[in-house]
Amino acid sequence: MDFRGKWVFVTGASAGLGREMAKQLAREHGANLVISARRLERLEALKAELAPSGVQVVPVVGDMSKPDDVERVLAEAMAGRQLYAAILNAGATHFGHHHELPWQEFLSMLQLNVTSTVRLATELVAHMKAHRLGGGLMLVSSMSGVMPVPYQSAYSGTKAFLNSFGLALAHELEGQPVSLTVFAPGGIATEMTSGERFSKLRGWLAPVDVTARAGLQAMKKRRLLAVPGFMNQLGLFAFRFVPRRFVMGQLASTYRKALIAAGKH
Repeated sequence: MDFRGKWVFVTGASAGLGREMAKQLAREHGANLVISARRLERLEALKAELAPSGVQVVPVVGDMSKPDDVERVLAEAMAGRQLYAAILNAGATHFGHHHELPWQEFLSMLQLNVTSTVRLATELVAHMKAHRLGGGLMLVSSMSGVMPVPYQSAYSGTKAFLNSFGLALAHELEGQPVSLTVFAPGGIATEMTSGERFSKLRGWLAPVDVTARAGLQAMKKRRLLAVPGFMNQLGLFAFRFVPRRFVMGQLASTYRKALIAAGKH
């Protein structure tokens, strides 16, 4: 894939991985951007930051946990332009005991991580097939969708859905003028992991710029499933052969200690 001079749509672009991917797309790949997130001031700040890159940047405010916003953002992103690629990155997590997660917050996470992603992917694939630009779509999932993480059980479940949905859809798209990549990083040092509960896990978190670059390279090469980082890949390899009960027990112990250290256990 070649992003230069083409339109790329990025959700969750106000912070973290989405923001970093947008920056690299503009500065290193010369892509024009439609960037979406809830906070207009952050989108406008990113647009101003990218102005020296000489690319077009269109902010579209919307909350992907609200179905009406999803439809509006989708319409605005495609209005009057042909999207070459899209990175569906918006998402949320909950780190703690599952019973601490209020039901309405779980429903919001489900809408944000799963339902809105499927809705956007469905329409964007149709859009890209119709315009036949030869671009592609990326679903930003998580390694926790392959190797479930205790104390992030709901989040792991939503990402497992994305992994299965994305990989199955990618095979349905073989031979079509659009590709699909599932990007499943491990923990990343972003705003989402900056809270007190993650303080004891910081040493395991990958730099956001390195992770973003790995994701864009995977998308350019049209990889089906990309897990960045040697230790993450080693962990997934071990998960295939070491008893799952043992691996899950080790993960549970690590995350439980982090919660205890934060006074949340």
